[in-house]
Amino acid sequence: MNPDLAIDLFKSTVMFALYVVAPFLGVTLVVGLLASVIQSVTSMQEQTLTFVPKLIALAGLALVLTPWLLRTLSEFTITILTRMGTLGH
Repeated sequence: MNPDLAIDLFKSTVMFALYVVAPFLGVTLVVGLLASVIQSVTSMQEQTLTFVPKLIALAGLALVLTPWLLRTLSEFTITILTRMGTLGH
């Protein structure tokens, strides 16, 4: 395996990981900002008011995105495994 191929595999893996994690990070960011705004407006400084909504939103998003995640992960796995077959040549 030459260094260029290894760098390409690493780059595609990192970009795929960001692609898969991005919806979860986005939802966590939005829910966290909304919870912070609500806490600022109501002057409530309870720690669990930001944690519980994020947890519920992530659980709901995981349920909604499960088919997409499974399809995307399996396609990526098949692609990587077929590429591994050509690495020996």
